[in-house]
Formats: sequence, structure tokens, C-alpha cells
Amino acid sequence: MKGFFKGSATALITPFDENGVNYEVLGQLVEYQIENGTDAIVFLGTTGEPSTMSFEEEHVLMDYAVKKVNKRAKVIFGCGSNNTADAVMTAQYAEKFGADGLLAVTPYYNKCTQNGLVAYYKAICEAVSIPVIAYNVPGRTGVEIQPATMAKIADIPNIAGIKDAGGNMSKTMETFRLVREKCDVYSGEDALNFPILACGGAGVISVVSNIAPKQVKELCTLIEQGELSKAIALNDKLLPLANACFVEVNPIPVKEAVNMLGFNAGSPRAPLTRLEDCNREKLRLAMENFGLECKA
Repeated sequence: MKGFFKGSATALITPFDENGVNYEVLGQLVEYQIENGTDAIVFLGTTGEPSTMSFEEEHVLMDYAVKKVNKRAKVIFGCGSNNTADAVMTAQYAEKFGADGLLAVTPYYNKCTQNGLVAYYKAICEAVSIPVIAYNVPGRTGVEIQPATMAKIADIPNIAGIKDAGGNMSKTMETFRLVREKCDVYSGEDALNFPILACGGAGVISVVSNIAPKQVKELCTLIEQGELSKAIALNDKLLPLANACFVEVNPIPVKEAVNMLGFNAGSPRAPLTRLEDCNREKLRLAMENFGLECKA
């Protein structure tokens, strides 16, 4: 299926405090995204640290997120797992709570085959009626959706697209060629937002838009309108900020960046740690050079 969403989606951080999810701050972050034109918000994606959350915590967050967004943007929940049964269960809960769609990362660690990937996405999609975006991020999972495999996955009726964070534009172009008429392609790597959009990507699922939502949305709009010179200039400005947001493993830097903007987002959950001091200064410099005011 095509046309689930276009434009910018933010892979939102999850703010934590000593009691769990900090819903006051989460609400502030949701409003910040909507006020700055974000088209969709992804909760419980990699950036949201669901691997450190209990099922109960996830379900409470799902219920809160749908009610807080209140149809002002698309709500997408992460549901992937290395256990297909868990992925299916999470997908069903997300649909029950009112999600507009799902983002399902490939299985990780146990490293299924390409045929296993097709079966995995088929199981998730058949368990729900809402759109599902496949998430290809082999650098984190050890499993890669090959273009020919994505062509098979795209035949599943409620597959809405692929979030491509593979970092290989040759394979991305082959995926475009094979699925262009079947489903959408979304950039999942901020450094490659421009080329993927320029090649026909429907949008981005961005980390840097946690702190620069207006500009990421603007990049999508400029490319859609064919304003490539302006888009190139904006991308040149965004790229150092995006790179700084990955100076350590995601979401360590971007969560610190959100704290620097003045939101009390807390620390990542163990085993992740706070950003190291030397990298914090690199991040601060990139933010200030971009024009963001660091309040903390």
C-alpha cells in the first residue's frame, strides 16, 4: 500500500525519571513536535528505548500517546522483536490503543533468513488491520532486508513501506526500483535524508528532528516542491547537526541534546549511559552553530 504518510516523522525519545516514564515532559515533547509541523510521531522506536521498558510501561505509553496527540499527527508505534509472538502481541495492543500504524524492526540476534523475514512481516500484518512499515537497520540488528526480499514483503496488503537505515544507497536504489509501485520508502538515516527524498522517498523517520523538527519538515517540503537549491542549502546546514546526534550510539546524544534545549528528558536507561563530556561539547557546538539555544 502507498500513501500512509508523507513528510517528516520524528523517532521520539522517551523521557525517564526515577519513577519511570516522565509523562509531563513527554507531553511537552509531543506539543513541540506538533507545533513545528511534524507529520507523524514514532513512539517506542529504537530512539524511544523500548528494549529497556516492560510491556506494561509500553501499554501505558501507547494509551497516553494516542490521547495526547489526538489526531493532530499520525501516531506510529514500534513493535518489532526477535520473538515473532511478542511482535504480534505488541502490534495488536498498539492497534487496540488506537495507533495509526506500526514500525516493525527486523528480528535481531537470532538472525533469521530472508524467507524468515517474509514470514515475520506476514505474521505481524495478518494480526492487525493498520499499516505496517518494515524497518531495515542491519547495523543494529545484524539482519538486512535485501531488495528482492522487500519486493516480496511489499506484496503483503498492509505493508506501507520500508524505513531504510541500511546506509547503502546502491541497495536503496534497487529497493526503490522493485517496490516503487507497491509501497513507500522512508529515510531512516538522517545523513541520507536528502538523497532518499530526492529519489522519490515519501518522507523521513528522523532522529535529529527531536531537536530540529521545523527544519526537517522544511527539507521534506522543499524537495517535494522541487526547490532543490534551497533543499541542498538546508541539508548542508542540517548535516553537521545530524552527525553530532550520532557521535555516540543513538539515543545517547539526541537525548542529551533534548536536555540541552531545556526539556527535562533525564538519562538513557542502562546499559546506555549519559553522553561523555568531550562529546557533549561537540554536540553543544553543533547545536549552537545550527542556531539552537542551549539552556542547559
